[in-house]
Amino acid sequence: MGQSIAVVEKPGSRPGVVRFELNRNLTGTGHERFVGTVPPGNDRPAAELARRLFATGKVDQVHAYMNVVTVDLAKGHTSEGLRELIEDLYVYYRPGVVPPSDEEIMALAPS
Repeated sequence: MGQSIAVVEKPGSRPGVVRFELNRNLTGTGHERFVGTVPPGNDRPAAELARRLFATGKVDQVHAYMNVVTVDLAKGHTSEGLRELIEDLYVYYRPGVVPPSDEEIMALAPS
């Protein structure tokens, strides 16, 4: 469930920099930059993407502006697998994962 993002990967203007162009806008008209960590409580799409990119251990910095994500790779790493990670940002249920039933969802709702 969810919808994949179409992503085009392009080399940056410097070695170790990769640019991803998405068919979705992640930030509105603002810039969002993340260096090594994402502040707790930031649940915006660009912040969640940065968390996932940092978790790979391949990324030092992430900059998002509208539908473009620029990644500074960690020394000695390639961008292999990062495009797929971005494509799956909005995919919530994977094959083999059973979504919660209506009863389970209603049990979590505040009374």
